[in-house]
Amino acid sequence: FKPLGIFNLAAETHVDRSIDNPRDFINSNILGIYNILESFRDYSKINKKAKLIHISTDEVYGDVLYGRSNESYAYKPSSPYAASKAASDHLVYSYVRTYNIPAVVTNCSNNYGPKQHPEKLIPKLIYNILNNRSLPIYGRGKNSREWIYVMDHCEALFEVFKKGKIGEFYNIGSNKNLNNIQICKALLKIFKNFIKNKKNIKIVFVKD
Repeated sequence: FKPLGIFNLAAETHVDRSIDNPRDFINSNILGIYNILESFRDYSKINKKAKLIHISTDEVYGDVLYGRSNESYAYKPSSPYAASKAASDHLVYSYVRTYNIPAVVTNCSNNYGPKQHPEKLIPKLIYNILNNRSLPIYGRGKNSREWIYVMDHCEALFEVFKKGKIGEFYNIGSNKNLNNIQICKALLKIFKNFIKNKKNIKIVFVKD
């Protein structure tokens, strides 16, 4: 097919599952990108116009307690998932430096959108609301993340493909921070306008 751009969005995701079984994350997120890099290293010799865009996560920075992360922030991953993605980022960069492959790394904030797996926060809450189940929230619901709609992320990735410089890292975000309790309440408010005769769905705080 001789593609000009290869976007690697493949990854094992979700922090909770990485805590339960880190091996899958090592296999997919580290060995997986190694295999892609080896294949792309050969392919880029044939098609010198091709570019690899490696999609990562802002979780590689760990907890950002004040302000917002930028591309010069140190990597301080706090879960096996984040650590495996951090390793993949470093591996991509090493191939740029060692083998001169044309690759770029992006680090994006939390995505949401249609058909997202129900292990993720927003689809899980929606599923529970539809089925009259309580809404489990970690701690006191104060955990805050930056959220971006998936199509906005895709548009940004295409811009990086067109204009991104080889070997550079680009953060992608929305500048929209919400904590978990705010998302919960927003979803409940939306559903009250669309669904009648629903039970009084409760927010339940669970151990983080």
